[in-house]
Amino acid sequence: MPTQQLPPPLVITQPHQLKLLLAELEEAGRFALDTESNSMYAYHYQVCLIQISTDERDVIIDPLALRELEPLGDLVARTDVEVTMHAAENDILLLHRDFGWTFGRVFDTLWGARILGWSNPGLASILKKRFGITLDKRMQRTDWGKRPLSPEQLAYARLDTHFLLPLRDAIARELRESGRWQEAQEVFDELRAIRWEAKAAPSFWRLSGARDLEPQQQAVLKALFDWREQRASQRNVPPYRILRNDLLMTLAREMPQTEEQLRALPGFPRRFPGHLARKLLHIIQRGRQAPPPPFPNRHDGQRPDDAALARYEALRQWRTQKAQARGVDPDVVMTNRKLMAIAKANPGNMEDLRALGLLGPWRLQTYGPDILEALHGQERGEDR
Repeated sequence: MPTQQLPPPLVITQPHQLKLLLAELEEAGRFALDTESNSMYAYHYQVCLIQISTDERDVIIDPLALRELEPLGDLVARTDVEVTMHAAENDILLLHRDFGWTFGRVFDTLWGARILGWSNPGLASILKKRFGITLDKRMQRTDWGKRPLSPEQLAYARLDTHFLLPLRDAIARELRESGRWQEAQEVFDELRAIRWEAKAAPSFWRLSGARDLEPQQQAVLKALFDWREQRASQRNVPPYRILRNDLLMTLAREMPQTEEQLRALPGFPRRFPGHLARKLLHIIQRGRQAPPPPFPNRHDGQRPDDAALARYEALRQWRTQKAQARGVDPDVVMTNRKLMAIAKANPGNMEDLRALGLLGPWRLQTYGPDILEALHGQERGEDR
């Protein structure tokens, strides 16, 4: 059915609507799910939309109007109900952070497609290639936190889940036929285990070029960065809406001392309020007088030794060869994080490798001997 002929999605804003939906979802035993957040428009961003599709229809839950979503959270936690998502990691993280949800059974169509070696496995590419649907790119930058939602927003949001169940079925068939079903299940199990954890406060060191500045310029950059974070948090807007990263770097490099010098800087907004300009000068002056910030330890005191790094490179070479032979991206075979953990532990046999708890049964059986050979072959090469 062409998308213009689809009936409008049901928008759920009331508890009784949710109750009826839950009964429908429980009976179906499976549904597709996606979320939209306002991360481009808010410092304290949140889930603003939850899209759900069954084989029969599409619905959109408005969590800004309906805050009591615990019954739906109980449903997605069940192992007898499968939830299909595309690129599930971020959705699982935000739903756990905002509502405490955990998932009992997940199918990720992105990971399924990547395991199969599909080219361009993004949802927009898949919808265009397999279903002849072109998503409205303008909606990718829409503010999902605003109300009321426009018909264009609702039409776009429903397409994120409308085709996921037939896509899931097609990918599942290919996974089974190619002998990749168990591999996919291990990935899905890892996705189910994802939990939101509080992150360290943002740091100015993450800005491109921060490490190349002189120490006193770094002190100025830190003062400006911290002020921008505080102001963005208070106003609940993204930090770039306060000052862009490139302008922060310019201010730190030039360290202007007068408002005339400040406004003469390339890229400085012409209509920047005078009181904020004077505030910036005060912060810059404070940064000029502050001690230079200590250089961060990238490895938090856990830098691998040379032998571990050599084992890691040997594992990376093995992974690259395996990925090329399969026609998949390297991280489909194994992530850098797992390779480094294995390289540090240096397991001597399959039992040692199993005891690390990094690999599921399929990966352990399929890749375990190769991993040990890569580790021990590298060591034999060092001994010669």
